[in-house]
Amino acid sequence: MKTAICPGSFDPVTLGHIDIIERAARIFDNTIVMVMQNSRKTYNFTTEERVSMLRRVTAGFRGVVVESSDRLLAEVCAEKGEVVVVKGLRAVSDFELEFQMALMNRKLNRTLDTVFLTASENFQYLSSSVIKEVCSYGGDVSSLIPPEVHDEIVNRLRIHK
Repeated sequence: MKTAICPGSFDPVTLGHIDIIERAARIFDNTIVMVMQNSRKTYNFTTEERVSMLRRVTAGFRGVVVESSDRLLAEVCAEKGEVVVVKGLRAVSDFELEFQMALMNRKLNRTLDTVFLTASENFQYLSSSVIKEVCSYGGDVSSLIPPEVHDEIVNRLRIHK
């Protein structure tokens, strides 16, 4: 059995994230969505809230579980055994950063491979940062985030009424 780990901060989760998770679940026997901490980011949602939202959104997905970690991804993967990291790419700028991260993960864990899935064309422009910006000004993000967590995300991020 081959297991994929889809790491990310998911602050907040978008339909672009869900697209990558769903596609990984079709390719791999098991998919672990790993809510990670990034020391360069300030979060709008706690780790527990992000895990809860992802669990609700992926509840019907075959072989998908949601976990969290505040450790290095390479270490987490080593503990899980034979896994592959799956990352979504939207643009060349994503590739540069993700390629660097994949190489560092491979340096830290020689058995770890990374697979890149290109974003579906509907989501190539979509990021959590875009959701935060649009939502903060009262814009409609309903076609960009999962309906199961829409209200929770909008209520937290909307600063202009």
